[in-house]
Formats: sequence, structure tokens, C-alpha cells
Amino acid sequence: RMLRVYSANLDQGHEFSVPHVLDARTRGDWTDYVVGVAQQLARRGYTLDGINLVIHSTVPVGSGLSSSAAIEVATALALLAGRSIDKTELASLCQTAEREFVGMPCGIMDQYVCLHGAPGAAVRIDCRSVTHELVRLPEQVSVIAVNSMVKHELSGSAYRDRVRECTEAVAAIRQRRPDVQSLRDVRSAELGQFRRAIPEIPWRRARHVTTENERVEQFRAASDRLDLVLMGKLFIASHRSLQHDYQVSCPELDFLVDTALALDGVYGARMTGGGFGGCTVNLVRTDAVDTFAERIRAEYRRKYAIEAPVYRCIPAAGACELT
Repeated sequence: RMLRVYSANLDQGHEFSVPHVLDARTRGDWTDYVVGVAQQLARRGYTLDGINLVIHSTVPVGSGLSSSAAIEVATALALLAGRSIDKTELASLCQTAEREFVGMPCGIMDQYVCLHGAPGAAVRIDCRSVTHELVRLPEQVSVIAVNSMVKHELSGSAYRDRVRECTEAVAAIRQRRPDVQSLRDVRSAELGQFRRAIPEIPWRRARHVTTENERVEQFRAASDRLDLVLMGKLFIASHRSLQHDYQVSCPELDFLVDTALALDGVYGARMTGGGFGGCTVNLVRTDAVDTFAERIRAEYRRKYAIEAPVYRCIPAAGACELT
């Protein structure tokens, strides 16, 4: 009746008693994602057996590429041991584990994409209805992530601050529009009428969120039209908004974005993940990928004396149990 987990990447392990999983406490390390998922399964009535888990991951940790969601989803599938569960329900379970056990007030995007991904497509998620649609990506463009290899300590606390600041903006708007439940109910053009009611910092956060929601819709339409130029411009606008209004970028990420935009074959670039380090994601003409990777690594090495790994990201099917 023991759950034993071992990380091949870190050469670390942990074990805990399955019958006492509901009483488990956090350890402040990667094992919290495993234990948190086991706890949520138990709370939902799933009977858990003792199991030995070995984890090997090719997702770089702390890069903003959803390594925590990957380990949560993989752990859940392993513990379910073939028992059927709706993918969206499983994504919600893993999100709850991260929010309630790990203590990070994350959205559902990372876990959802881990399960609902599809070859050749992006996933447009409606976080209110918890539904999605697939957005086919043009074959002429490749999605390339560049890892800054830095992670500033602000990331954890700043994420919680942004959640609080957005909530503050909604509360101010609701004084005049009680129908507004979240910032998705407000168009960016409408924000001006609430300008005096919202303090400066929450105002800027709200401007980012409302314009970003609109950029998502514009990006979907541009992808359908194979409009690579507009797709790239939306990436750039997104980064500038994250940089100046949401304020979650950092000098290393800004340098990678600015450098990428000066290279041949790059349509757009932006940071991704929680910010203050991690990766940028770049839309690069497929025949220019190799040159892009060489140039961006060289420029980053020259500026920061750091080797920046480059990953070609190929959309694939969502997680499932291997048979």
C-alpha cells in the first residue's frame, strides 16, 4: 500500500502511504505534483493501489513549457491504471491538485492542452464553458521555443499578484456593470469608461487581459486564412502587452524577442509561461529554422554568456495510457 515515485532526471525518490494520502502534506518539491494528484483521485472516490512510478521527462523544468502539468497528467493516467475518465474532468482534477495541494492558483490551460492536443493544431480553450476547438496551423511555419535558462524569483508571487489585481479590476467594473463576472465579459474598447474607477496597476492588467482575449480570436482567424504576417504581428503585440501592461517579462526574454524579430524568416516572437524567465516562442518560416536556431543561440551567448537551448515544438496528440 505504498506509492513510490522516482525521478530518473533528478535521481530522487519519495514514498508515501496510499491509505493516508488524504492527510499528506506538501514537501515543497516536484513530488508535490504526484502526491497532489493522488490525493485528488482519492477524494473523487478512486481506489488507489500501491504502485512504483518511474518518471522520465523531456520537458525542461522551469522553462514555462508546462512541466508541472505534464507530470500531473502522466501521474493521473498511471494511477488510474486503465480506468476510464473524461479528459476534461481529468484536466480539472490535475488543475485542482496544483491549486489546492501545491498552492499555485493556475488556470486550466496547461493540463487541458496536455490532454486535448492534436497533431498540426493549436487548441483554443473557452475556460468558462471548459470546451475547446482545434485551430489548424499553417504548414509553412514552425513553432520554435528558445529557453533563456533563467528564472527570476518573482515568478511565484507575481502570478498570485496578477490574479489579485485582475480580481480588483473586475470588482471595480462590477460597481457599474453587475453583469460582468470576469474580464472576458469586457471588450478592450469598453475599458475607457471605467478608467477612473480602476487603480492604475489593475487597469493595466485589465487592458492586457482584454486585448489578449481579442488577439486570440484574431489569431484563430489569421491562421484559418494562412495569414502568417498577421499571426506574427499578433505574437509581437502579445509580448509588448505582457512586457508593459502585465509586466511579467524580463530583460533576457525581451532580448530574445527583439533579437528574433531582426532575423530572416521570423514572423513573430513572444514570451510564454508565467514569465520572469523561461522561454520565448517564435513563429519561424520552416526553411529558416536551422539558421534561426544558430543565430539566436550565438546572439544570446554573446549577450549573456549563456547557452540557450532551442526546441522545435510539433503539436501532437494529447496524453493517453500506452497499451
